[in-house]
Amino acid sequence: MLVIWGRSTSANVQKLLWACTEMGVPYQRLDMAGAFGFTDDYLQMNPNKVVPTIDDEGFVLWESNACLRYLAAKHGSGFLWPENLKERANADRWMDWCTTTVWDRLRPVFHGLIRTPENERDMKLIHYSAKETGQVLAILDSWLVDKKYICGDSFTMGDIPLGFAIYRWYALDIERPEWKNISNWYDRLCERSAYQEHIMIPLQ
Repeated sequence: MLVIWGRSTSANVQKLLWACTEMGVPYQRLDMAGAFGFTDDYLQMNPNKVVPTIDDEGFVLWESNACLRYLAAKHGSGFLWPENLKERANADRWMDWCTTTVWDRLRPVFHGLIRTPENERDMKLIHYSAKETGQVLAILDSWLVDKKYICGDSFTMGDIPLGFAIYRWYALDIERPEWKNISNWYDRLCERSAYQEHIMIPLQ
């Protein structure tokens, strides 16, 4: 059975839990990181001191987007893993854009408001990062003008990294621009039971 290491409140772990539930892939999740710390055995598999790491019948892999692509290719061909090469390239593009552009800006807001004591928060950085996040999300909003999901009419792996980020964007107590197309896409995600189960949980 597939083993996923990482606490369920980790956004990067949630990507894999959401994907596996969408595809009906059984897995065992083992707590790691955060309050659970790291065991020596875990660090031998993944020396980066981050989660997730997966073990698929002896094949060990880390880096959440790499794990997501692997699982989608193995279990979700024609669903999470688009068979059309150009559609799959678009999914890849937006997965990486989430990491390098959206989450890079949203992370200081999330960590500042959720994981930092109130008296230690850098509110200037939080407000600045929230404003920057809203600005870059204009790119996504324009992309979604004629699409139900990231790659078109169908839900794919491309929706998953951005899906966890946009939940935090709406859940955080910040000012944000009203992006209509993102809002409509987010509403569609909220209808998915796997999204409700793994992503729409209290932020920690």
